[in-house]
Amino acid sequence: MAKKKVAYVCQQCGSESTKWQGQCPDCHEWNSLVEFVPRKSKKEPTRGYSGSKSEVKTLKDVSLEDVSRFSTGMSEFDRVLGGGIVPGSVILIGGDPGIGKSSILLQVMTKLSQRYNTLYVTGEESLEQVALRAKRMGLSADQLKMMIETDVESIVEVAGKEKPMVMVIDSIQTMQLAEVQSAAGGVSQVRESAAYLTHFAKRNNCALFLVGHVTKSGEVAGPRVLEHIVDAVIFIEGQNDGRYRVMRSLKNRFGAVNELGIFAMTDAGMKEVKNPSAIFLNRSEQEIAGSTIVSMWEGSRPLLAEVQALVDENHFGQPRRVCVGVDSNRIAMLLAILHRHAKVNVGDQDVFINVVGGVKIIETSADLSIVLAISSSLRNRIIPKDWIIFGEVGLSGEIRPVPYGQERIQEAQKHGFTKAIIPFSNKPKRAVQGIEVVAVKTLLEAVEYI
Repeated sequence: MAKKKVAYVCQQCGSESTKWQGQCPDCHEWNSLVEFVPRKSKKEPTRGYSGSKSEVKTLKDVSLEDVSRFSTGMSEFDRVLGGGIVPGSVILIGGDPGIGKSSILLQVMTKLSQRYNTLYVTGEESLEQVALRAKRMGLSADQLKMMIETDVESIVEVAGKEKPMVMVIDSIQTMQLAEVQSAAGGVSQVRESAAYLTHFAKRNNCALFLVGHVTKSGEVAGPRVLEHIVDAVIFIEGQNDGRYRVMRSLKNRFGAVNELGIFAMTDAGMKEVKNPSAIFLNRSEQEIAGSTIVSMWEGSRPLLAEVQALVDENHFGQPRRVCVGVDSNRIAMLLAILHRHAKVNVGDQDVFINVVGGVKIIETSADLSIVLAISSSLRNRIIPKDWIIFGEVGLSGEIRPVPYGQERIQEAQKHGFTKAIIPFSNKPKRAVQGIEVVAVKTLLEAVEYI
């Protein structure tokens, strides 16, 4: 009896080794090598695939007539995808359990089924369960074709006959190939199943959505090479006890990354939020110290959010720094700059920073807003709620410009803000009607102004 050939593949970088090691020799990640049974190669074309034999073409001879995008029926989803679905693209949808991955794809597929030939393959639920969800959400599923199957070759064979324009696999961790000697959800099965389905999608110009489970650390379960195989990786974020969901693009070969889509989870499924700035502000009628409004740039649009700071006397010896929605290391740096260049000392105070609505601020445009919120809370000076503040704070106390300053000011003006504290280099050449612009060069100048 021939000995089974076994290799070991890294779940992070996808490199293979002939023997197990504690550390990957390529990416140096610890305990990332798992057993992998290589799939036997086939000389014959994979069954279920369609298309002509391989041939060489020059780039100018490639026709783009059949590569026009088509809409999902949700403008926020289209925004994250870069303008719509590209035929033949493979899109991985990830997120925590119960976040709404299957719900939003069922909504999209029922809408697309009215115009295109579609196929929804589920490996986790029965068809009755999917039908009950569609009925509860009030979806018209009379044209949507459903299939319950976990064998990838059977799925590809059926899809080769049905020729769907869009297909959903829910989820990739439940799929398996008979030739791969491992359990469903393992590294070998996920890797080979994704490659098999991707090959079918590219050869047949079929847009493919793959639902992926996530690990405790928030990453897609299975090998990291899965994210390299697909064309786009989209994560749905949010708190299970919260109403709003944030759809973020982490990789997109056909559009901008870090694009953001906002949805609200309701009994009828995911509903688009056309004006996300309004839901993240939620400004109270009573003005309080330590609250500022910042204009962030997410993807291709500005987004307004409220930053709250609380500075309180420390009673436990070691001052605490608690940050929600912002990087704690950057807050420590801003506190040092605030002390050195604005003479505001909070070394013996507890500092709490929170971004309202569960938004995560990644870019540096919120520096000035955070610093002024801390100063406002410490001195109990109220910053009016109709002021917008943005700008990057440098280590020498200078206020540095940020991209898209004009667009941020215009977004604030639409929401009724009357004053903007911005970097001097972002000062518009012409006055913006309805909003007063205060341009500052240094942090000390901004602190003294408020």
